Amino acid sequence: MLGAAGSVLAGRARAATAIKLGVLTEMSGTYAEDSGRGSVVAAQMAIDDVRRAHPELAVELISGDAQTKPDVASALARVWFDREGVDAIFDVPVSNCALAVATVTRERNKVTVFNTSTSELTGKSCSPNHIQWAYDTYALAGSTARALLKAGGDTWFFIQADYTFGATLAAEARAVIEAGGGKVLGSVKHPFPGTTDFSSYLLTAQASGAKVIGLANAGTDAANCVKQAGEFGLTQSGARLATLQCLMPQIHGVGVAAAQGLFNTESFYWDLNDDTRKWSDRWSAQNDGNRPSMIHAGCYAGVAHYLRAVATMGVDAAKADGAATVAQMKRMDASGPLFGPGRIREDGRKLHDVHLFRVKSPALSRGPWDLYDLVSTTPADRAFRPLADGNCPMIHA
Repeated sequence: MLGAAGSVLAGRARAATAIKLGVLTEMSGTYAEDSGRGSVVAAQMAIDDVRRAHPELAVELISGDAQTKPDVASALARVWFDREGVDAIFDVPVSNCALAVATVTRERNKVTVFNTSTSELTGKSCSPNHIQWAYDTYALAGSTARALLKAGGDTWFFIQADYTFGATLAAEARAVIEAGGGKVLGSVKHPFPGTTDFSSYLLTAQASGAKVIGLANAGTDAANCVKQAGEFGLTQSGARLATLQCLMPQIHGVGVAAAQGLFNTESFYWDLNDDTRKWSDRWSAQNDGNRPSMIHAGCYAGVAHYLRAVATMGVDAAKADGAATVAQMKRMDASGPLFGPGRIREDGRKLHDVHLFRVKSPALSRGPWDLYDLVSTTPADRAFRPLADGNCPMIHA
């Protein structure tokens, strides 16, 4: 009995020295393909890669489904932090869930690295306890809107998901459009989640006479809009469709025949360069041959950077103070093979280049995942909202 008790105590001692990570993601519904199991795989890849350089690190990984519900996300975050010993959370791809988790993270003085879109996370809801990694609404909406304005798309109508993300995305795009001399003729909101028939919204947008129909939604919502727009012949009638956030797995699901010519902004594309191809091949081998999204890439990069910070400051110090760990992450070079040169700004915004792509035609696509032509790249110092414009309390206090 004494031997057994000693074994249990030793096990507990070992567990206490481990860093514990949680991937809080979307396992079903609108964002499952963009995040979900693929983010868990990406996190484990990062753990394996960092531990090759730092074998002294003991790391545990758990995962959970936020179910696109802020109350579920915040409750799970509390359980993880308070009972499960989780030190850092990653992913949280739905904006209103992310804002809820950010509050819990700061209350518990833990760490969260988000791969979600709302730029409020580095604005009025910024915190010393979180980082926003892969993208945000400012970067995506701004890049796409500027490109279409330059091409003559000076009147817009928005089809908007009726929650925090949709409102923020439409507002960010509107600001760019109006600053560039364009005009927003109107908008219509669809319930989120649960909308599958977008016909009435698309017909309202078409009736507005706008040159560009902007989709201020994402995931399967954006994919269904693109599909149904093609079925109704909207693009053939002269309207231009702009997906303000439609990640690469959704474009793949739609197919190049329906999506050809769409402009889309992303910070990562699997076929961008040798480094992205090499990593994506590894990820694909564990994901049925599919290709990763920028959320998957962001999950990998965020976990790897966090663990390198833990290795630098020590496990005990990292577990004791989440804000100090985030401060360490901000001090370190955040460059990497998936997003290129980068750093983490004072407000928690990870800075790197973003890329404007155009979906290929069927004639030019070499296979089911050969989707994009690179149109232009916005450098990191211009891709994201200027620090002075974010109204982050940490900066403007």
